[in-house]
Amino acid sequence: MKFLSRPTFLIIIIYLITIKRVNSSPPSLSVPEHFLRCLDTQPSDHGSRNSITAVIPTNSSFSTNLMNGVRNLRFASASTRKPEAIVAAVTETHIRATISCCKLLNLELRIRSGGHDYEGFSYTSPVPFVILDMYNFNNIDINMKDETVWIQSGASLGQLYYNIASKSKVHAFPAGVCPKVGAGGHFSGGGFGNLMRKYGLSIDHIIDAQIMDANGKVYRNRQAMGEDVFWAIRGGGGGSYGVILAWKIKLVRVPEKVTVFKLERTVREGAVDLVHKWQEVAPVIDRDLFIRLEIKPINRKISKGKTIKVSFIGMFLGLPERLLNITKQSFPELHLTKSDCMVKKWIDSTVFWANYPEKAPIEILNKRVSTNEYYWKRTSDFVQTPISKQGLAKIFQTMIDHSPLPRRVWMQWNAWGGKMGEIASDATPFVHRGGNIFMIEHFMNWYRPGDELEEKFLAIARSFKEAMAPFVSKNPREAFFNYRDVDIGITTPGYNATYEGAKVYGDSYFKGNYLRLVKIKARFDRTNFFRSQQGIPVLA
Repeated sequence: MKFLSRPTFLIIIIYLITIKRVNSSPPSLSVPEHFLRCLDTQPSDHGSRNSITAVIPTNSSFSTNLMNGVRNLRFASASTRKPEAIVAAVTETHIRATISCCKLLNLELRIRSGGHDYEGFSYTSPVPFVILDMYNFNNIDINMKDETVWIQSGASLGQLYYNIASKSKVHAFPAGVCPKVGAGGHFSGGGFGNLMRKYGLSIDHIIDAQIMDANGKVYRNRQAMGEDVFWAIRGGGGGSYGVILAWKIKLVRVPEKVTVFKLERTVREGAVDLVHKWQEVAPVIDRDLFIRLEIKPINRKISKGKTIKVSFIGMFLGLPERLLNITKQSFPELHLTKSDCMVKKWIDSTVFWANYPEKAPIEILNKRVSTNEYYWKRTSDFVQTPISKQGLAKIFQTMIDHSPLPRRVWMQWNAWGGKMGEIASDATPFVHRGGNIFMIEHFMNWYRPGDELEEKFLAIARSFKEAMAPFVSKNPREAFFNYRDVDIGITTPGYNATYEGAKVYGDSYFKGNYLRLVKIKARFDRTNFFRSQQGIPVLA
């Protein structure tokens, strides 16, 4: 006869006692109240109650806690399901208790670091759920001797940049330009920004991590979790495997002074020709230079009707003199001049790229909570073949036709190339490396609530994206995981998401890396506890 080991036996006894305690609660208690009671049956720190970190819908501060991390007002409507509780964990004990009680009460867990998930997956669910808010996990520990940083997953990019600048004028980190984005989600999805042509993505500079699994076990380094799990969480979405507690990143070097610029051109001023040339130049030009395009419909100033304005927004790791030599040689049509160039410290360039006021102090980077002002839909595409001038003209006209001003569809085009083309597509789960010319981010914003209005603008966004199909990647139509899009496909709620059911979005986000992600998931989170509508499923 085979007996259970003593540790396994004790775990079972504790589990049964907890079940009894939870189930012995008065039957009149609501699910949120049951959850609070459950938290206080779990091991705690120094005898303090775990429930002090949680709020439920009957608490006066519940709405504030929820909305502080809701970046898209589409998911703040009265019809959107609200969480049974929000746990603003302060210690690992609180996270472990939250996981245990979600399992005991059959509640889904949503992990929110910054709340920028484009489809609200970090704070919404079609079934009863709890939000684990990582806001308080925001410590940043910089070691300038080895140029590394341990950053907890609830810290924002702005906080990271501010702290780096407080230690050095010549160090930076390649990540996004929105300072309020949380490190947990940004890094686990890839993390791209205006240094990527020089240095690649955030995940290319992550050298270690800490993660808690569905049993509450903490893996303090990559060796403990295993290289396969460490591979998966760097681009495959950490929220499908566990709770990312912290990342260890390697800083990169930048000059003391960098140069930024923003030039605007309309169709009448040659925007079509310039964008066509940009496709040829931007991915192969000196990798110290990154040029983003913003393409927007606007009203004509003189005659009636609309036109297209293209903004060329540049980041150069150097001074204007060298930048102008590069552009005169490779992109003279841009007509960039010294007066267009702004010389800044790297930290000040992050304020510029965040679209903060020119004179804003760098302390603004530490601001983490946004004022929610509008409703939106975002999606992505990858372009692998240059678009002809005729194609560009057609795209511009289609944008105008799909833009009932002042509402409009618009796009950002981000140049690839440089370091991005040198890293193998399976080095990390982020598969969109060589072979891509640029990535498109599609935007649709509106400013009033209402289901009919939402459907109207979503239909416009979908129609425009469909019109872009001839110009972007195919079989599959690739998409960036951090720019989630439910229109690609979702899985049904619950534990039973399948490999085939999730393949429709798995292929778009990860292509050949999808199967490897699923196999790792099957070993590390066998019960599919960490799940969402676009999570990585278990294999069977």
